[in-house]
Amino acid sequence: MAETQDEQGKRAKLVHGSITGHLVGQTSPAIVGVAAIMSVGIIDAYFIGQLGGAELAAIAFIFPVITALSSLGVGVMVGINSVVSRALGERDHDRALSRANLGMVLGLAAGLTLGLVLYAIRLPLFSLMQADAAILPLIDEYMAPYALGFPLMMTMMGMNGVLRGQGAAKSNTAVLIVYSASNWILDPLLITGAFGFAGYGIAGAAYATIGGWVAAIMFAAWLLKKHDLPFAPASMRGCNWKVQLAAISRVAGPAAFTNSINPAGLAVLTALLAVESQAAVAGFGAGGRLQSFAVVPLLAMSGSIGSIVGQNWGARQYDRARSALVQAGMFAMAYGLFAAIVLFMAREWFADLFSDEAAVLAATTQYLAISVWGYAGYGVLITVNGALNAIDRAANALALSLLRVLLVMVPFAWLARAALGTKAVYIAELSANLLGGLAAVTIAWWVMWRDAEHSHQAIATPQSSGRVEPKNSA
Repeated sequence: MAETQDEQGKRAKLVHGSITGHLVGQTSPAIVGVAAIMSVGIIDAYFIGQLGGAELAAIAFIFPVITALSSLGVGVMVGINSVVSRALGERDHDRALSRANLGMVLGLAAGLTLGLVLYAIRLPLFSLMQADAAILPLIDEYMAPYALGFPLMMTMMGMNGVLRGQGAAKSNTAVLIVYSASNWILDPLLITGAFGFAGYGIAGAAYATIGGWVAAIMFAAWLLKKHDLPFAPASMRGCNWKVQLAAISRVAGPAAFTNSINPAGLAVLTALLAVESQAAVAGFGAGGRLQSFAVVPLLAMSGSIGSIVGQNWGARQYDRARSALVQAGMFAMAYGLFAAIVLFMAREWFADLFSDEAAVLAATTQYLAISVWGYAGYGVLITVNGALNAIDRAANALALSLLRVLLVMVPFAWLARAALGTKAVYIAELSANLLGGLAAVTIAWWVMWRDAEHSHQAIATPQSSGRVEPKNSA
């Protein structure tokens, strides 16, 4: 029996009610979920740090690479979120269901491809990053199993994209908690050993991560059955695969690169620090993990803004979408400043959590003294990117992130390191975040306010699910 418009409209629950309420309702659970994910990195670093300074330096090389790879998964999740939320806002449930299922299949296929490529190039990649001969074997112990298990991560991200697009923030968070809790339990056992078991050293961290992915996928599959867009392969039979995959890829591709650009830039900075000393690399890695945890609410906001803006933009309630972005941007600035003050004031205490080596402590403390003042700009940047992805303007978000890294972060660090040493790297990251935030505000105003009529036409979607959505001309 066909659904009425009212019944279909209930599926797009974010197009009604308080925007502030939706931001709180979607972001609060997301904060818990993102914090859980980030805690995995902190716990990994803690137990790996007990193995020795060489292992901690190895994970510092690994961290930006796996963050970039995870960002590819986030891109797939963002792409699915975008097309699903807009289809629900347009009251086209059949198209939302087919895109949700195609997105999950796409995540698995992309994971298989990327995992094999990563396995093949893992040693040349880290050699290029200036990892020395003593650290390369430790890196390989981690990266070999991680690469083979990578398809599991992409599958988990695809499922979470479907949950996010429906506005199922609590279910999305529950999946992330299951993943993280599995890591918490497995890390001490598999890294350092327990109950008479010796552990696998740094490789144990990778095995723990793979175990977390398996547990999360099983739980997500169960949760999807309880929501409006379950895993239903039959829904893909009657759809135009080429059209629907193009719609997902048009957002997922640029979003994946957008999310991986910053970690790639950090990998370059890590290579520059490797020329200075191993302690500088270890301090940069430890400080980066602290930073990742500190900006959890900003990451959560950037993720939750997509479903809110996407559903309202799809329903042509443009003022509500703009209001959501303004409120989210104000939160990003306020929280970013607050987090900067806390980390700056307690930087020595935080640095002491990761190492007792004087050189590593000094490097971590110096990094936290400088880089934290860019959090507000970074928060605005990723929030705007989340909104741009949601309205099918992923190309704008990609351009913004590329310019931030290629025109500011990397050139400044490269040119200034002779005069400033390691400080050049930290100041480069700070400058990139501040200027990136300013550029994001400008682009958001241009796309969602000044160029509004053009944007409305670009995302206008025919009601028939078998036709292609017009691409924006940007």
